[in-house]
Amino acid sequence: MPQFDRRSLLNALALSGAATLAPRALAQNPAKETPASANAGPPPAPRFGFNDVVKRARDLANAPFDALPPKLPEALTKLDFDSYRDIRFRSEKSPLGAGSGPFRLQAFHPGFIYKHTVVVNTIRDGISTPLPYSSTLFDTGRNKFDKNLPVNLGFAGFRLHYPLNSPHGQEEVVSFLGASYFRFLGRGQSYGLSARGLAVSTGGDDEEFPFFREFWIETSEQHPEKATIFALLDGSSVTGAYRFELFPNVESVMEVQATIFPRRSGVKFGLAPLTSMFFFGEDHGKYYDDFRPELHDSDGLLMHTGAGEWIWRPLRAPRIVTMTTFSDNNIRGFGLVQRERNFEHYQDIDLSYETRPTYFVEPHGDWGEGRIELLELATKDETADNIVAYWTPQNPPEPGKAFTYSYRIRALLDAADLSPNGRVKNTWKTSPKALGSPEPVNVGERRFIVDFAGGDLGFYRRDPGLVEISATTSKGKITRTILQANPHIDGIRAMIDVQVEPGQTTDIRAFLHAGPHALTETWLMPWIAE
Repeated sequence: MPQFDRRSLLNALALSGAATLAPRALAQNPAKETPASANAGPPPAPRFGFNDVVKRARDLANAPFDALPPKLPEALTKLDFDSYRDIRFRSEKSPLGAGSGPFRLQAFHPGFIYKHTVVVNTIRDGISTPLPYSSTLFDTGRNKFDKNLPVNLGFAGFRLHYPLNSPHGQEEVVSFLGASYFRFLGRGQSYGLSARGLAVSTGGDDEEFPFFREFWIETSEQHPEKATIFALLDGSSVTGAYRFELFPNVESVMEVQATIFPRRSGVKFGLAPLTSMFFFGEDHGKYYDDFRPELHDSDGLLMHTGAGEWIWRPLRAPRIVTMTTFSDNNIRGFGLVQRERNFEHYQDIDLSYETRPTYFVEPHGDWGEGRIELLELATKDETADNIVAYWTPQNPPEPGKAFTYSYRIRALLDAADLSPNGRVKNTWKTSPKALGSPEPVNVGERRFIVDFAGGDLGFYRRDPGLVEISATTSKGKITRTILQANPHIDGIRAMIDVQVEPGQTTDIRAFLHAGPHALTETWLMPWIAE
């Protein structure tokens, strides 16, 4: 196999999209009739599309990986968070203007922690055109650079603006910045959790963060309801081609198609990864010296299994790194959900945690056997993204073979329509006896209080005697269960007393039902007895 030079390969890839077909030579015999097509001129250049990105990803996978990002000027690498945020793209310089529909493009400047630069292209009438870097595209604010910045510096990423919340406004609706991270919003939402193109060896010492190397953005007046974004992924273990179709609305939708090419075998890939923050929730006790009752971008992992069961797993910020797996076959959906929408539960005027979106992933087609992995990290404050969830196939993609999959991500405020049954609204744990009761408490025993609301529970609340609870534990035993109508949420409160040997870990599962009819999703809670 010939040896590839990295720079030559990338130059060839950049030029390949502009290649045109040479006109066919005509016969020199004047006696022969000249074909009608001979006067039509050269055929039009082929339209740039997803297959072009797939070819580039395949070629890139056969070349050595260049792990070193291009060196940025020292003045950019020394920027702190506030200084970097002071560099802003001049909105009047957007390369998407008349004829491009309602979207407007703004690029991010490299610097601070964003040291990988990317190529940003726009597509019009099927033709790809790179956006050249120029310092005149940006207002640097209070930053003063002693030297002129290189003309070939490149960009850190980009964002699109769109009239999302008012017909005449232009609000940020999606951004791609850092590695393969991206975020998008629906109406009335504010940024919280993020999505990623791909997770690689997450949770291990060899975790990798592949990055998007190049983007192509296509918008048009003919299809003002969507923006199409192509992206080329590169990393030491994998390359990939991505197509993102964004449909902004009250509930914005991102359709994702990906073709990845592993560079080596034995790598754990996480498909459709989501990253969020959970510091503490309603059951935080007195561990945190903070006036805010809750601090999180997401408060639970919601799964729709291949068998049709809906499972709610409350999030935690554990004291040590915790990886939880949920095996399944043809998962129907999963997401990191922000269920609590009441400002009173956050009391943060500036950060508006109650408007952080839910991201819910719905696979297209069968994803086969595999598992959801939930990684929860300890954190000292709310500035760290300490929650990761993704799908890992049981049979990982192998080198030399293209692995293609697709899915939809929905950005929601009201996630009530995801599951038809009652949902977990609150979770607490406390002593398994009434306040002031002389009743002794067994060693390793704790009471879990779970509020269920929604679905048909408003109907059954009027006669909770018709409702039963199904509660199990992987270790230890359920010592008592109590059901009580909760008119404040138009639902039912369940109390589950669990006894486990101190130091042991158990998984507690519970749902409500009326006869054979399930009334709620399944509440799943891991617990270490103290």
